[in-house]
Amino acid sequence: MRLLILGGTSEASALVKALDARIDAILSLAGRTSAPKREPVRTRIGGFGGSEGLAAWITDHRIEAVIDATHPFAARISGNAALACQRAAVPLLAVRRPPWERCEGDRWTEVDTMAEAALTLGPAPRRVFLTIGRLEVGAFSVAPQHDYVVRAIEPIGDALSVPRLTEIAARGPFDEAAEAAFLAERRIEVLVSKNSGGGATYGKIAAARAAGLPVIILRPPAKPDVASVPDAAGALAWLSTRLDPCRSS
Repeated sequence: MRLLILGGTSEASALVKALDARIDAILSLAGRTSAPKREPVRTRIGGFGGSEGLAAWITDHRIEAVIDATHPFAARISGNAALACQRAAVPLLAVRRPPWERCEGDRWTEVDTMAEAALTLGPAPRRVFLTIGRLEVGAFSVAPQHDYVVRAIEPIGDALSVPRLTEIAARGPFDEAAEAAFLAERRIEVLVSKNSGGGATYGKIAAARAAGLPVIILRPPAKPDVASVPDAAGALAWLSTRLDPCRSS
């Protein structure tokens, strides 16, 4: 089977490491980071040119199945994948981890956009920890009264124009103990995060809960209605039935 995996997540990484030897896989990454983790399959970097470009690429490379294991907030590529696979008549499976659920003690304010999150911080100066990646930090330029701590894999450059900014380059995962120490050391007063689900970045949510800190959290975007599983194990089971159809009977 020739398989295209749209990746960039821990689920995609787990999947490529456990693939059946009969699968000829290509992992596609968006190219958001300059030094992505090396994976044991062929890897391509960059976009396809929308849904039409992806459909043409699938056809040209004789792809027989596609797995969308992109980030929960990568709505555009998920939409393009659904349209492209429909156009190319190729089966598509999405790996969609469940979002985090509010627990007792969580002080969440849920928002739909980063612009809304910036306004939700309020007018009084606060020490804010942004864990939203580098591409959307610019939304907080409208609230320069706050003292920002930004953690991202890549430098944010001049994306966030505010007087008080601390930039920290780091790649997760971070466990709850490490996050608790970070929040205390940096004197964080409010956390801004995306509801990405999964365990790799949940430590900051649990640490904020334990510290009684408020969290402004972005709701996941809507995704296309396609066949989906919650994890890499589900994707492997789906691939297994396609390799050995008799197993599903």
